[in-house]
Amino acid sequence: MKKLTIILTELKNHSPFTLFGAFTGIICMLLFKNAGPETNHRLFQVFHPSHVVLSAMVTASLFILHRKKTTFFTILIIGYIGAIGVATVSDCVLPFFGESILRVAIPVHHHLHEEAEPEHQPEHQPEQTTTSTPDSEHEGPKIHLGFIEDWYIVNPAALLGILIAYFLPRTKFPHAGHVLISTWASSFHVLMNTQRELTLLILSGMLVVLFIAVWLPCCVSDIVFPLLFVKTGGDSSHVHHH
Repeated sequence: MKKLTIILTELKNHSPFTLFGAFTGIICMLLFKNAGPETNHRLFQVFHPSHVVLSAMVTASLFILHRKKTTFFTILIIGYIGAIGVATVSDCVLPFFGESILRVAIPVHHHLHEEAEPEHQPEHQPEQTTTSTPDSEHEGPKIHLGFIEDWYIVNPAALLGILIAYFLPRTKFPHAGHVLISTWASSFHVLMNTQRELTLLILSGMLVVLFIAVWLPCCVSDIVFPLLFVKTGGDSSHVHHH
């Protein structure tokens, strides 16, 4: 019950600023909507690894502070899974589902082609094989898993965060920075796939996607995940990082 109370309190306390962070993500999308997939990918390569570093630091630090006697290998496993797993869900998986639901990766001309198809076809028209074209490559969202596709950046970032936590286990850093970095990483994942005009309806949907993508995973990374591995009755003051 003590752990559950801490988790629910943290979820409640984190929600207002997470909503503000989601609005900043929408602003990023509006500012960089015409930057192109390559530029948005480069920005994703900045914010996603930064998110991984912070998640690894918090997850590993909380585990070290609660479990006084543990091995570096255990800290490495806990920190890596907590950072990579949760950051991937937050910055890649949930934005991907949002892109799929809102259909932002379907180009406008794809729908125009469907509407412009002729009503009458010749009766004996020879079958044509479908070939891959540049347009067909963008007819659906593509999930970008940082720890696989950008492994040379993301995995060392996780190791860096774990090492920092191992030698200096502290969790009291501005949580606002964690929320904002995660939100911006999610925003640029969306922009890498976006092929549609950012209408008010799409932006409203993306605001909800960004909020969920940051709020739950960040709390899982910082609060829920480490507490799963500690005994009750310990000092929970380290959990509250402001």
